Amino acid sequence: MNKGKESNTFKSLAKYFLQGLFYLIPISVTIYIFFFLVVEIDSLINLDIPGLGIMVILIGVTIVGFIGTNFINYFKPFERIIEKTPLIKIIYTSMKDMMNAFVGKKKQFNNPVLVKLGEAFEAERLGFVTKDDLSELNIKEDKVAVYLPFSYAISGEVLIVPRKNVTAIKASSADVMKMIISGGVTQVENHEKI
Repeated sequence: MNKGKESNTFKSLAKYFLQGLFYLIPISVTIYIFFFLVVEIDSLINLDIPGLGIMVILIGVTIVGFIGTNFINYFKPFERIIEKTPLIKIIYTSMKDMMNAFVGKKKQFNNPVLVKLGEAFEAERLGFVTKDDLSELNIKEDKVAVYLPFSYAISGEVLIVPRKNVTAIKASSADVMKMIISGGVTQVENHEKI
């Protein structure tokens, strides 16, 4: 009788411990990453007041954004020099295109889709159509470029797939991206196919 009671107590304690981890790990990791970023950014600008470095950088980036938006012609000569420098050109244009895809005027991740990877596969992957016309790559067939982000990472891969293997889904791009990155555990409000 005593052994059964001890077993139930141990199970309850183990359950509470796991539940505590469930609550504490996401909070702890978030706080750790936030403070790590603040400390790292503060170390770029050596100021004695914690958090002031990040404020200076945020204000500086905002000012550059304001100047870039309103006085864009001043940046053009500098950009032309960068775009003519061999190795730097590749890095700069790739980063610029990536930033444009997320936050620029030419957002690319606004067309979430389900992608069937082949006729023999039942499984499908979530992704985003990033290029509808591939003629610039001499791909004349009816194919599209689809970006497939990886779960728990900021990387992914681009696949060229037949258009018939792509099905648009009715959900916000942000929700689909969260679902992919979280490994499918984030709840998406509207996932109805169109």
